[in-house]
Amino acid sequence: MDRESELFQCGHRACGGCGPALAAKLILKGTGPNTIVVASTGCMEVFSTPYPETAWGVPWIHSLFENAAAVASGIESSLKKQGRDEHVVCICGDGATFDIGVLCISGAFERGHDITYICYDNEAYMNTGIQRSGATPYDANTTTSPAGKCSTGNKRPKKDMPAILAAHGASYVATASMAYPNDLIRKVQRAVNTPGPNYIQVHAPCCTGWGFDGSQTMKIGRLAVETGLWVNFEMIDGEVEHVRKVANRKPVEEYLEVQKRFRHLFRPKKNEEEIAKIQAIADHNAGAFAVDRN
Repeated sequence: MDRESELFQCGHRACGGCGPALAAKLILKGTGPNTIVVASTGCMEVFSTPYPETAWGVPWIHSLFENAAAVASGIESSLKKQGRDEHVVCICGDGATFDIGVLCISGAFERGHDITYICYDNEAYMNTGIQRSGATPYDANTTTSPAGKCSTGNKRPKKDMPAILAAHGASYVATASMAYPNDLIRKVQRAVNTPGPNYIQVHAPCCTGWGFDGSQTMKIGRLAVETGLWVNFEMIDGEVEHVRKVANRKPVEEYLEVQKRFRHLFRPKKNEEEIAKIQAIADHNAGAFAVDRN
């Protein structure tokens, strides 16, 4: 590895096979060095910056859980006043994005700040004990949506943040997966070079919170796309374009049964009814985004 060419360095303290860590490396390949990163509290902040160490090869600032977009707005305004041209990029988890920080994100996008907001979506609050967030998928077991005799896990659907931010008038909104590196890098390059507020949501499997071996992170990421439970697309001025097509879409069971957070759907006996509901979610995604390649 040429360490000098990497903007997100190895030697950080993430779990082996951490999806968000790989996402950070790929995101910075897309932004390039002329970048200031604003990070909320979250897994990435904890494992990448244990004082006095840092994995970041670009200027990086930590805010609170809720206000990364507000801090980025201030930085962008100051740079504009000084005639500087650095990219201002928020990199925040789904808890800070979907739940706690949504007010400040809405304000930044409504005011039209020239920032790129990137959510690494590992579908729960992982660094504080695997509590559910607005990004947690249906029937996932978390510590605040535990599966048991009276419950099959999280009963709420995943919040549609891309649609919410497209409704704010964002010129560029995209979803991506760290399991498709070149696609993620290209989308980040496009976002930071598109004027105004832009949003990318990156699927980033968490081996600890989801319950799988760290050697399987890329496989899990690809299975999400191959089953239709995650769709990679771009939205330009509110119109969906460039959807990643899937040939011979796989049944959702192949994605669910390899993760401990869905194990209750298969033990002590297979829960056909609940698995059918999740398959219906994937089928709806496939229809809404025309995912299937005929």
